[in-house]
Amino acid sequence: MGTIVVNTNLTLDGVVQDPTGDEEFSRGGWFDSTVGPDRSAWAEVEAAEAEATAAILMGRRSYDWFASRWQERPGTWADRLRAVPKYVVTSRTDGLGWDNTTVLDGDPVEAVKRLRDEVEGDVVVYASRQLVQTLLDHDLVDELRLIVLPTVLGAGSRLFGETAAPVPVRLTDARMIGDGLAFLTYAVVSPQPA
Repeated sequence: MGTIVVNTNLTLDGVVQDPTGDEEFSRGGWFDSTVGPDRSAWAEVEAAEAEATAAILMGRRSYDWFASRWQERPGTWADRLRAVPKYVVTSRTDGLGWDNTTVLDGDPVEAVKRLRDEVEGDVVVYASRQLVQTLLDHDLVDELRLIVLPTVLGAGSRLFGETAAPVPVRLTDARMIGDGLAFLTYAVVSPQPA
């Protein structure tokens, strides 16, 4: 059985919208403030995670963003992202040209449940805010890996929106990446039966 792991970069106030400034959001591009040693240390953490990942799960917009940047990029990290199986929750099957991509069709909740049963190891969800919200609402997230940038953006879509019920979590690790990024890992605590 797989472990569904959400991995995302976010601001201190939880914003995940437009980290690279591609969406024309007035406060977009906030991830670009991560430079020098912090950016190198971040890349090492992310590349190591990719090596340990059994599969990647994404929504369609995140898939398109990642594919446009990684399917042609050289290097070991990019090679690993090409090789790892990728699963996309989408109703559109056009333009899915990144190697090893499978569409999860039908009900996304049921499709992710099947995927979790079939994959051994970490199934990492990159970005995909709407998908993360759905997975949280259906108790399908096992772990949160949050890389927090030292920026309060003050506006924008946040990772955690309104949920169907409280989602209890337990901090399992906290460390620094470089000199300015916090890497927080939380286990999602499954609700206890009544």
